Amino acid sequence: MMAPPAVAADWLDVGPANCIGLLCMNGSKVAIVGAGGVGATIAYSALINGTAREIALFDINAAKVRAEVLDLNHGLRFTPTALVVGSDDLDICRDADVVVVTAGAKQESGETRLDLAGRNTNILGGLIPALAERSPDAVFLVVTNPVDVLTYVALHLSGFPSDRVIGSGTVLDTSRLRYLLAHRCGVDVRNVHATIAGEHGDSEFALWSNASIGTVPLNQWVTSDGEQLTRTELDDIEDRVKQSAYEIIQGKGATTYAIGLAVTGILGAILNDQHRILPVSALQQGEHGIRDVCLSMPAVMGSGGVLRSMEVQLTGEEQRKLETSAETIRRTIRSVGF
Repeated sequence: MMAPPAVAADWLDVGPANCIGLLCMNGSKVAIVGAGGVGATIAYSALINGTAREIALFDINAAKVRAEVLDLNHGLRFTPTALVVGSDDLDICRDADVVVVTAGAKQESGETRLDLAGRNTNILGGLIPALAERSPDAVFLVVTNPVDVLTYVALHLSGFPSDRVIGSGTVLDTSRLRYLLAHRCGVDVRNVHATIAGEHGDSEFALWSNASIGTVPLNQWVTSDGEQLTRTELDDIEDRVKQSAYEIIQGKGATTYAIGLAVTGILGAILNDQHRILPVSALQQGEHGIRDVCLSMPAVMGSGGVLRSMEVQLTGEEQRKLETSAETIRRTIRSVGF
């Protein structure tokens, strides 16, 4: 029996109990755990970008996940061909190529990402082993905050090799940095090459020594008003990157759109084997003298997750900031029992 086209209006029950969607098609599968604002937005972004042939959404709230899947399916007429399914049964995540973990308590106004560590470690404790059993060959992509701590937790709970358990890290922070630099320098954001490293949080920092606009080192760039960027300006931009999430959370309750797009970019790098360089959170194994902690540094991403870490030359100040960031994350990891 042939599957109906993805734009068909008929609903068919498939997969585990309470699963809704269309008949399955061949191709890559992304499972998204958590149908809240972030999870649903990742699903939407992945759908309109044609990132995967199947997007499976899981949430313990059956009514919520059903509503999100219905809403997404009603737009299939306007997207690349895809299958969108959802369920409150974790079996919906079985045999995924990538499992995206967004489930967890959200960050409240005035709360740091590290404040979430204990609550969300407990949530992942009940999810990760079950997900690993259902998708033993998947890449796990952790988005739940504090992402560096929880990436480390997921790595140990899954038993997977370290290249297949990563966090979204500072991919979003790096996009924020490039946006601000592009605005200040009067260029397209795609011509800005700059990276936020370390923790996805208050101890993160910009790798200014490696930043450039096109082929021009940032410290040599002359703006349209004939001036070079001062260290005070750079410090202000770096601080605005750190404060961005707090401002958005205060104004609308959560960050959704940009993280949805950022995660979709990571998914594309993995599923399409793009060998794209992204600052994902990954286990450090001696790079820059840092071990046994997950944090963000540029890495080559492709099929299977992290293909290799980049060799980045750091200044003495950047090395000290990286070590401080690593210790900040490590203390929180220890505080949650890992």
